Amino acid sequence: MKAKGSVFKYGSNVDTDVIIPARYLNTSDPAELAKYCMEDIDENFAKKVKQGDLIVADKNFGCGSSREHAPIAIKASGVSCVIATTFARIFYRNAINIGLPILECKEAVENIENGDEVEVDFNTGIIYNLTKKQSYQGEAFPEFMQNIMAADGLIQYIKGNLKK
Repeated sequence: MKAKGSVFKYGSNVDTDVIIPARYLNTSDPAELAKYCMEDIDENFAKKVKQGDLIVADKNFGCGSSREHAPIAIKASGVSCVIATTFARIFYRNAINIGLPILECKEAVENIENGDEVEVDFNTGIIYNLTKKQSYQGEAFPEFMQNIMAADGLIQYIKGNLKK
């Protein structure tokens, strides 16, 4: 499993209220949430993001509330992966549950810049900055987590395994 795209880079403590502002939580429709993703930190994000692009951020990405809307909005916007130094625990779990790949890699965060083209190999954890011709070693996903993401989230994964 791989991801490839341009980077949108943010700092530390990007909270769930910034990822999807509370004023838009009157819906759980992924496409509707995607329209407002990152609006309070980057008002043009939803207009600029393309399918496959990545978010890179520093420490504690996804802190704040436990709302699942935040990773849903990111995934629905077309983002293929979020790379951060660290993630808030509940955001990490919610992201895996909905099939949004996330990786922790401090070295990548320190060296990747906004707009860089990046490719991620989830099998190996290697993050390759195509713009700078540099690679960074993130932690590869265990097979069961790769299976959850490949199934598009935990619910689909369970449904698929019940049919077997």
